[in-house]
Amino acid sequence: MENPFLNNYSETTDAELVSAALDGNKAALEQLVVRHQQFIYNVAWRMVLNPQDAEDVTQEVLIKIITRLGQFKGKSEFRTWLYRIVVNHILNMKKRPLETLVTDFEEYGDTLDNMPDEALSEEEALTLRETIEEVKISCMAGMLLCLDRPQRLVYILGELFEIDHKIGSEILEISPDNFRQRLSRARKDLYNFMQNKCGLVNKENPCRCRKKTKGFIAAGFVDPNNLRFNANYIKRIYQVVPEKMDQYCETVDDYYAQLYGEHPYQIPPSAGKLVEEILNDGKIKVLFNLN
Repeated sequence: MENPFLNNYSETTDAELVSAALDGNKAALEQLVVRHQQFIYNVAWRMVLNPQDAEDVTQEVLIKIITRLGQFKGKSEFRTWLYRIVVNHILNMKKRPLETLVTDFEEYGDTLDNMPDEALSEEEALTLRETIEEVKISCMAGMLLCLDRPQRLVYILGELFEIDHKIGSEILEISPDNFRQRLSRARKDLYNFMQNKCGLVNKENPCRCRKKTKGFIAAGFVDPNNLRFNANYIKRIYQVVPEKMDQYCETVDDYYAQLYGEHPYQIPPSAGKLVEEILNDGKIKVLFNLN
């Protein structure tokens, strides 16, 4: 599966699938949906941090894209047209529950400070190793919610998925300089917090994922029997954007980015069911004359 955010992404396949889909080819429409579903989901997932909410957002976006497919006139690249719809939907949609729970870095930091530290024995650490990783990922993902939506979206696209500034600016309909400035501010805000709070990047900070694990479980933030973050994946983000991995750790910012790059690239839990529901929707069947 090609990464639509990379410079060498091929537009040819998209163009062929769009043309065939508009001619009533159900298989082409399905392939087009599947081609972009995971990337839309992974952007949505990091915006709302809840698998079900992310699936709902993905479905809403895909339906918008499909029903507007006939409006694509080829005046821009298809990926630019498609991800403009994704971005505009995400920026303007109603806030999801976790977005209202986590509001800023100060409050998030207080929550971490007030969560008790509890040492784990080596046996407990071994038993809970997947849960400890879940705590790490969920805590770092929660930090993203401290960024406002425009900052968060620029960070996800520009840092996690290494989107070219020119492509990112076209999708967001801003200048490349503006895109770089927004990404720089998002990095600064996020990394300043991590430098002052997170033990992963500054060994002088007392906060440690392992010590916070029981606290996360007790608070209901993590369920060892139902992992939301450290599950449903076959790759890490850095494997989806391999060109960035060679540059890791050349700068301090790259080290922070590497920590996020090691997070799972998620697979929608109900991916196949979602595609089936969309393609069997009565309005879409009529719109594309699907049998």
